[in-house]
Amino acid sequence: MELNWNQIDEKWRRKWHDAKDFETDPNDKPKKFITVAYPYPNSPQHIGHGRTYTLADVHSRYYRMKGFNVLFPMGFHYTGTPILGMSKRVQANDVELIEAFKTLYNVPEEKIKEFVDPVKIADYFHEEIKSGMIEMGYSIDWRREFTTIIPAYQKFIEWQFRNLKEKNLIVQGNHPVGWCPNDQNPVSQHDTLGDVEPDFTEYIVIKFNMGDEIIPVATLRPETLFGVTNLWINPEIVYKKVKVDGEIWIISAECAYKLEFLNKKIQIVEDILGSELIGKKVHSPTNEDEFLILPASFVTATTGTGIVMSVPAHAPYDFQALEDIKNGNQKNIEVSLRDEAVKIQPISIITTDGFGDIPSLDVIKRMGITNQDDPKLEDATKEIYSKEFYEGNLNSNTGEFAGKKITFVKEEVKEWISKTGKSDIMLELTNESVKCRCGTECVVKLLNNQWFLDYANKAWKEKAHDCFESMSILPNDIRTEFFNVLDWLRERACARQHGLGTKIPWDNDWLVESLADSVIYMSFYTMAKFVNSEEILAENMADEFFNYIFFGNGDSEIVAKGAKITLEKLEEIRSEFLYFYPVDSRHSGRDLVPNHLTFFVLNHVAIFPKENWPKEIVVNGSVLMDGKKMSKSMGNIIPLRDAVRKYGADPIRLSILVSAELLQDADFNVEIISSIKNKLEFMHQECIKLNNPGKIGIEPEDIWIQSRLTELISEVTDSMEKMRLRESLHHILYGFDSDLQWYMKRANAKNRDDISGVLYKVLATRVSMLSPFAPHIAEEMWEKLGNSEMVSKSSWPKEEEQTDDSAIQNESLLSSVMNDISNIIKVTKITPKKIIIYTADNWKSKAYHNILNGVNSGETNVGIFIKELISQKETEDVKKDPDFVKKTLKDILSEPTELRKTKMKAGEIDESKIISNELSSLIKTDYGIELQVFSESDSEKYDPKNKARIARPYKPAILIE
Repeated sequence: MELNWNQIDEKWRRKWHDAKDFETDPNDKPKKFITVAYPYPNSPQHIGHGRTYTLADVHSRYYRMKGFNVLFPMGFHYTGTPILGMSKRVQANDVELIEAFKTLYNVPEEKIKEFVDPVKIADYFHEEIKSGMIEMGYSIDWRREFTTIIPAYQKFIEWQFRNLKEKNLIVQGNHPVGWCPNDQNPVSQHDTLGDVEPDFTEYIVIKFNMGDEIIPVATLRPETLFGVTNLWINPEIVYKKVKVDGEIWIISAECAYKLEFLNKKIQIVEDILGSELIGKKVHSPTNEDEFLILPASFVTATTGTGIVMSVPAHAPYDFQALEDIKNGNQKNIEVSLRDEAVKIQPISIITTDGFGDIPSLDVIKRMGITNQDDPKLEDATKEIYSKEFYEGNLNSNTGEFAGKKITFVKEEVKEWISKTGKSDIMLELTNESVKCRCGTECVVKLLNNQWFLDYANKAWKEKAHDCFESMSILPNDIRTEFFNVLDWLRERACARQHGLGTKIPWDNDWLVESLADSVIYMSFYTMAKFVNSEEILAENMADEFFNYIFFGNGDSEIVAKGAKITLEKLEEIRSEFLYFYPVDSRHSGRDLVPNHLTFFVLNHVAIFPKENWPKEIVVNGSVLMDGKKMSKSMGNIIPLRDAVRKYGADPIRLSILVSAELLQDADFNVEIISSIKNKLEFMHQECIKLNNPGKIGIEPEDIWIQSRLTELISEVTDSMEKMRLRESLHHILYGFDSDLQWYMKRANAKNRDDISGVLYKVLATRVSMLSPFAPHIAEEMWEKLGNSEMVSKSSWPKEEEQTDDSAIQNESLLSSVMNDISNIIKVTKITPKKIIIYTADNWKSKAYHNILNGVNSGETNVGIFIKELISQKETEDVKKDPDFVKKTLKDILSEPTELRKTKMKAGEIDESKIISNELSSLIKTDYGIELQVFSESDSEKYDPKNKARIARPYKPAILIE
């Protein structure tokens, strides 16, 4: 029967809301404070966003069931320029954006007209996202909701910024930033299309002279100047003669544009064709050498100056381009120029183990590269640059730098050239083609007198390093990524002149940048409910108020008077912070590791004492749609609310979580939803059937299934603690099915009608553990099982009974024998008239446990085992069958460690008795014949094919006739 998912969702959402189940205040329970990166409301959330928020909700619901008082709040991030950019596009009647609002996001036309006001956009999508979160069943305390432009939050940000400035962690200076020339604003990840974090690279510009003109080349490897043989220019490019700070440079138009943002005085003089420069010569900036300018197709106008210096011994592109000219493969080259190029020989300047004199030649030959347009040249370049950087040393022809390691020499060479006045610095975006949300190509700009967070500060980084060392990071593999980010972090612009947000308190011409105002906002959740209920007003929230709430600083009576609240209310707000802080778990997507998540830690360690530093960060990958990245251009974005309406909240939640562990990308598709719905509907039907539990029996299979249930609880709990939610779900939904099938097979073979007690217990346990994942349907199932309390208020299942190791071993033996019988019949294709089982001799059982004990202690030598077993009276018979030891050792080593431990605990078992008593009914049911069981040593046994002698413990011999 197909369920009405939306009806079930609505029923339980209403019950949770009416009971105020997720409104959390301090109490005497231990607490968990779980937060997730708050959303930016410039569009509805889609399936991809649902993953991060669902993970945080599962975590919250799990800890509630574990007995914790869990606070899971939510805010909305209005700060920044994206919403402003959108409203400008609406004002300009941008057809693409307006069409997206209508068709993709289903925004009514009358609402779109209001979007000329950026706050109207934020408010609309805020409500959309909030509705989606409620429909997804997120267990959020909505009393603590806020936006980052409410006056109270702005007071909080002003306090934060004054605090950082007093500690000299906000500095003013000239620093490079990612920049939108159109918006005239610094840009960070949230301001760019595709959420790309602008990062930049420093190039050294080396000035070669051509008469009175300068031919500048930009390089990342200034030390390779000693190996230059020529320069490259692309004859197809129209270059510019430009006056740069009084000097005449010849550069690409793109380079001239970028230099304007780097505090250079730029004046375009005239155009000059690249083809006009071919064949001319330039002078080295450091000696009397002259270099020929040659043509190369790989030179681009967008990188560096549009001119490249050629180091063919160590740069595969240069080597191959030179070879192309020498071999006549380069078109439109005069014979005289080619003759000059033929004379150019690579100059080796770096020695690296594994490479010959000319590393470029080595790699080009190995990769089979034949021309300068071969894409494999990129891989060849990476290989050489990487190996030389870490392992190379400069040769004797590099003057004062001879013998020095490449890793350390770059800065020395840079300084040396700088002193000659023949170099400069140029900054470029590392990730090419970063676009602002307004659509403009971003550049690197040197900002003067801008405000920066001094993330380059070593003492600050060390403190953050300590925090990352001491906190839990899930999954742990990503810890090194955080350390890498910390290592390369520089000063970061924390102010901008446009957008929504808080003004910098000491410089009202600037607004606080959007990532800088979202680093310690979790602390604001602890007071937000008092702000929302107007128990404290924004105009009364001075720095003294925040200093008292967060640090206990100041005279409480004076602070309360200044805040115009009672002393009791002040203490209540402070108690709220003291109870809930620090953040126990912070959830976010992997894309926020290089910025928000690292800044979150940096700002916490700067402002709060150690006891308030965050305890844990949980990082997840993204969501793919049918194996492809979600994007508007591909038309595969499904708004979350649409998906909930179509499929129901719980199938969506499980589909996002069941296909991948944390860092992996989850693949969402309709087949997964369909399969999950079928599974949940089946469980729901079972709950209707089992609403009257009977007593639990004491048959071997009853004892066994309860032991397995205890193991299941243990496995799921262990997975949940590590946030391995895919693993948890598989255990809950599918992992127990084969155990249940075996139990039913055993019970049915005995014609039992007293198994509802066990089945009820198993199902109730599975529903209970499913509750954090699929909260609506779990409540419905729980109710069908006859419970009056909600499952979300029940306790997480406890591992009450000790597992019965003997029961587990006995059932494992029976199941394995049944499988062996089935396989023999399948292979031989006979219809059995007789099934005879021979169990191993007593001495073999003792020998088996002796070997098992040895393996568990790390021994695996067959000879040692044989010697030891022969020396003992009860196992000396092993000398009659030395092959037994080898086979038994192989049996044991092929089993999982846990199974070996269980066998150790269970000790020797009476296989004849177990098989006789418990297998007969199964054989009768499946094959309609009586089972015969003999011990190997039974003198009366029927054994026409001498099978008994091959019996081993847990591997009885089988004869089927």
